[in-house]
Parts: sequence; C-alpha cells; structure tokens
Amino acid sequence: MTKQEILLAQKEFLFPAVFHYFKEPLVVSHAKDQYVWDADGKQYLDFFGGIVTVSVGHCNEQVNRKVHEQIDRLEHVSTVFATEPQVALAKKLASITPGDALRKSFFTNSGTEANETAILAARCFTGSTEIIALRHSYHGRSAATMGLTGQSAWKLGPPQAGIVHALNAYCYRCPFGLEYPSCGVKCAEDMEQVIRTTTSGRVAGLIAEPIQGVGGFITPPKEYFRIVTDIVRKYGGVFISDEVQTAWGRTGGKWFGIEHWDVQPDIMTSAKGLGNGLPIGLTIAKPEIADAMKGVTISTFGGNPVAATAAKAVIDYIEEQNLPKNTEEVGAYLKEKLLELHDKYAAIGDVRGMGLLLALELVEDRKTKAPATAMTVKLMEAARENGILIGRGGLYGNVIRLSPPMNIGRGDVDEFIRRLDASFGHAT
Repeated sequence: MTKQEILLAQKEFLFPAVFHYFKEPLVVSHAKDQYVWDADGKQYLDFFGGIVTVSVGHCNEQVNRKVHEQIDRLEHVSTVFATEPQVALAKKLASITPGDALRKSFFTNSGTEANETAILAARCFTGSTEIIALRHSYHGRSAATMGLTGQSAWKLGPPQAGIVHALNAYCYRCPFGLEYPSCGVKCAEDMEQVIRTTTSGRVAGLIAEPIQGVGGFITPPKEYFRIVTDIVRKYGGVFISDEVQTAWGRTGGKWFGIEHWDVQPDIMTSAKGLGNGLPIGLTIAKPEIADAMKGVTISTFGGNPVAATAAKAVIDYIEEQNLPKNTEEVGAYLKEKLLELHDKYAAIGDVRGMGLLLALELVEDRKTKAPATAMTVKLMEAARENGILIGRGGLYGNVIRLSPPMNIGRGDVDEFIRRLDASFGHAT
C-alpha cells in the first residue's frame, strides 16, 4: 500500500479513538536500533521508543533470534497448559523484583490488563473494594483503569464506583502552593484525610506510578511513597506499584522505579519495555495475595510462549549489557544537556525525571507557569521536521516526554540535542 492508501484506510476502517501527535499522521515503514524510517524514506532518531516500550532498541537481533526460534517450536496453548517459557520468565522475575516477597506472576497482554489483575487481586486478598489512585495518573484504557486514571482527557464514560483520587507529588505545580522540602510533603500526609473523608475507612489498596508517565514524568520527593504506603497499610490496604513505564532499568541504576523510593510493593505491574514491542503484561505479587485469586480466572493469551520468550530475552540482554548503569550515566548526560536548554529557552519551565525517563514542561511565562500547550504542538511538528521523535503528555498537553532505548550512547544524545535545539528555534 502507498502512504496515502494507508492513511485513507486508517480513516475508513479504524476507530477514531486512535489519536496522532501530528497534523498529518506519521506512517512508519521500518525501524532498527535507535532509528525509525517513515514511508517516504526519512530517518528519525527515536527518543520516545514507542511510548516507553522499545527498551533495548528496535528489532534487537539477540532478542529476535530467540523469538524466531520459539515461533518455530511453539506459538500458543493458553494458560490451561504449562510451558517452559512462562515458568522460566516467572522464575527470573522473582529473582530481580524488589526484596524477596514478590514471588508469583500472572501474565497478560498489556499494562491495562496487568493493572486490572492487580486491582482484582487486592480486592480478593483484603475483602475490601475501595481503591485509591493519584491525580494526574494513567493506568490504562479499559473502563476500570480509565476510572483509576487521574486525567479527564484519558477518560471515556461515567466514573467508576469504589475509586477515589488522592493528591500526587507535583512539586512544580504544588496544589498547596508550597515548596519542597519546607512543605513537609503535605501532599503525602493528606492521604489519611482522603481515606477518612472519601472512603469507608477500610481500603483495598493504593495504585500509583513511581514516576507518573502520561502525567508528564512527574517525579515525587523521596519521602512521598514511604508516607503514603504507611498510611494506606494502616487502613488495611496493599500497595500496587504500577511499573508499566518505570521498570526494567528505565529510571537508571535499578531494575524498578519504586526501588529509588525505598518502598517494597505488595503487588507490582509492568508491560511495555518488558517485551521491547511484543505484547506482554505482568502482575507479580506476594504469594498470599496471589493465592487469594486461586480459581478465579485464566488468560487465553497471557504467558504466550513467544511473548514470554521475548520478555526473558529482553531481561537477559539488559542484564548482560548492564543497561541500568548505562541508563543512569547516559540519562544524567542527557539531563545535563536539557538543563542547558532550560538556561537558553525561557519556555522551558521545568526539567525532571530520572535515567532515560525525562521531561520538559513548557510554559508561556516562568513566573505564572501558564501551560504553553500551543507551543508544545508547534515543537512536536518542528521536531518531526528535524528528524527526531519525541512524546507529549501532561494534564495540559505541555510536557515533552523523552524515553529513548536504554542502549543509546552519548553521541546519540549530542545529535538529539542538536536537533531539539534547532526545533526550539523554529517553535519559539
């Protein structure tokens, strides 16, 4: 099909709910490592990685070799049968997840399903139904996970019963108008008032992203999660760490984002970077929580032998190449360069994030912090023209999100910054 035929067919045969960043959708032809090519043959340096999904580079040869071998051996049987790829992956996960309590895994096809499973597990284990999520959060595209999501732009349909939203730690736009650390992390302390005033007082749990992804890579103070998890557990709930975007070394130095906050979750979910593009979702929990779901459900495609093989190969590659360390070092270099752009362009109000999960929040004025939504759209178009792919997010649509493959080098950062600088020159 030609580029135009693809665009016309998409308009005619796909739900309009599928959105695109650009005025004219970008038709992608192929990709390799840190590069993507469009249907016109133009090359792009990919610094968004398929929405934080391409963790070890497009079409990684080591991962794909193992996938090809598995396809020729066994493609599918469903969870009513046992397979080696699924148990090998689960065993590996139990050895690298935080602490030694997360032992039992349930596999699905996406982060949405992983979070649905986690909520079900929390409710089965505690006997309670009420779930706390955070403002500015994003947890998926099903009815229940849209209910958990704390942004109106990502919701369809009515509110979901049994879900309340607590304050997140958005220091750049503190809801109390305070500054860290003199604030005493008041946003976290407010969790108790949320439970006592908007729930029955006995909750099933809290689900939260260690760094909020779609929210704009909002990064909390180090004390935030310790405070809120202690409060939630006081009222009978468990803590679910949504690591769909923050896992697999993405935040630098550690396997999982929550490890930076010195908190051990009761349940953890992930997806995206685990498969490097192949669909797989993960819910891993303490044995007593997992066992509370005995006999409840199956997953036709969960733990698929091909997807499980890919996930195990991705983890092995990350481990062999020590990508958490590379992510920490190259991420620090990228952040340093972004801070230089902050000094150069007044439109950059905030630079935040960890590892290779970084963001720029754009504003019309640094004093008022008025969101520069229109300029962000212009920057996205300019970046496309300059051959770089970046993401956009935040409640106001004014945050540039960066999440390149974790095996990029400093040379890639230098080239990206050169092109991003030029893009700012056209957009501001």
